[in-house]
Amino acid sequence: VEEQRARWERKRSRTAKELVETEHKYVEQLDLVVTFFVTILKAKGTLKPAVLETIFGHLESIYSASHVLSLHLERGNLASGLENFCQNVELYGHYAENLEQANKTLKEQLRKNKSFRRFKKLQENRPQFQGRKLEDLLPLPLQRLHQYKHFFRDLLENTSPDSAEYQKLANAVKCISEVSRWVQDIFDNRENSLQLLRVQKLLKGQKTQVLTPGRWYIREGWLLVVPSKGEDLKRRMFFLFSDLLIATKPCHPLHPLNSNKLACQAVYPLHQCIVDKVFGHTQSQGGLLSLSFPHKTLLLMSSDQQDINDWYRSLTAAVR
Repeated sequence: VEEQRARWERKRSRTAKELVETEHKYVEQLDLVVTFFVTILKAKGTLKPAVLETIFGHLESIYSASHVLSLHLERGNLASGLENFCQNVELYGHYAENLEQANKTLKEQLRKNKSFRRFKKLQENRPQFQGRKLEDLLPLPLQRLHQYKHFFRDLLENTSPDSAEYQKLANAVKCISEVSRWVQDIFDNRENSLQLLRVQKLLKGQKTQVLTPGRWYIREGWLLVVPSKGEDLKRRMFFLFSDLLIATKPCHPLHPLNSNKLACQAVYPLHQCIVDKVFGHTQSQGGLLSLSFPHKTLLLMSSDQQDINDWYRSLTAAVR
């Protein structure tokens, strides 16, 4: 037991030391943005207050919270530092919600606002920035949130449950995990919207509505459609979403407007679909899937075993 305690203590002090050092560096980097951008821009009025607010969001408040945490850590007040920090950790979620708009507004201002463009270049050329751009510094809080999760978890794992600090550390881990999940959801939703938009733009015309709230993009790829009568196999591009499967084929390569687009052939809602693997269970070459809908059966084939297995898993999960 004594040996185990000593091992915990060694790991814990190593993690605590690393947390202090990295927090110090993080605060320094935030300080650059707050001092050389936010504070001066407020004083100069180069950007309208609403624009300034959009680009930098809750950065000043995040900086203040981290500055206080850094002071607590340097004095060895780990538990109270984390307890205090957890009251402000929601700022990171709000920061993540605003980041896409912040980047958009920043690009817009750099394009339209000559004095801001000049100011930004001047500040970034200061030796303190070491060649870093404002665009590199703005995502820092979200990178740091990811690090906090690992640091706090390591500290908790190497703290004795009888210790007075244990419960405060457990609360800190819970807080950070919840906000991390919130931030991850924001990124997942954004990524999904971009995928839906990309597929919508690939399709010829606007007849097939891909952009629907609550729909999730899953995968896409080429598969061979096996016709019911003895015709040739048809190669089609399929897009799988959480609620439907879309079959498409390329438009004519010489079409003046749609040469690089896909024409929608069929849309299959998945709510009454039954997926079966006809062959491809053994280590054969490729496989065949059967998709049964109320009024149609679709046979899909691939010569790639891994590909057909992946499609089978994705389709089964989507239908379920």
